[in-house]
Parts: sequence; structure tokens; C-alpha cells
Amino acid sequence: MEIETTTDYQKVKVANKIKKMFGHINPRTSMELCPIRDIMALSSDKWSILIFLYLGFFPVLRFNELKKKVYGISNKVLSERLKTLDRDGYISRKMYSEVPIRVEYQLTDFGHSYLKKLLELTEWVDTYKETIQENRLKYKAS
Repeated sequence: MEIETTTDYQKVKVANKIKKMFGHINPRTSMELCPIRDIMALSSDKWSILIFLYLGFFPVLRFNELKKKVYGISNKVLSERLKTLDRDGYISRKMYSEVPIRVEYQLTDFGHSYLKKLLELTEWVDTYKETIQENRLKYKAS
């Protein structure tokens, strides 16, 4: 395959990365991709992304502060997401023995490393959001 443009080079580079990561896997018989799907699904759903962004902007937030910022999320779903993100090491939870109990959440160093990658993706979305909207309109019209 002859590489003629920068875009061609980038495509080859991506294909080689994918081959290196997944080339040894037989998709018909292997469950090796499940951990990747599992991790990406839990850390990249619509609520978790907002939790990451708010905890990246505000260093420490309490449960009710997060609930106000992540508009539309229920107490149950917020509680579940926070437990999952805490379990996986993205955030830390600090509980104070007060009445009423005070619980604070913040990103761990590991969480900050994920947030850095998430911000790269959100910058890409911001760059191409008009293109995506136009593509949706074209698709709807066809």
C-alpha cells in the first residue's frame, strides 16, 4: 500500500494500532474485548462524562452539588455512577462524621488521566459538531 497523503498515513497508523491491540483476537470465539466494552461503557456514558467534567472543573463536590450541576440525573443514577467511578478508581469519596453526614467527591490522579483523554474527544466533537449536524440533516433528507 502506497502512502500518498498525511490522511493516508494517519489511516495506516490507526489501522496498525488496531491490529496490534486486536489482531490476535478471533471475534467469533473470544470474549477478550468484553473488558474494553465494559470499561468504556461505564466511564463514557452520558452521566459519567458530565460527572468527570464537573469534577475536573470543581476540585471537590458534594452529592447535592453534583446533582444540581448534572441536570436531569436522578439520585439513584447519580449514586450508582459515583459508586462505580469510585470502585474503578476514577474518583475518591470522603465521608465526614457529621450530622447530617457530609460526603465529598473528587477525581483521583487516575481520574485526571482519563479526563485528559476525554477532553481530547470533547474538543474533537466541538470541532466537528456542525459537520455532524449537516450529515444528520442530509441523512434525514435522503
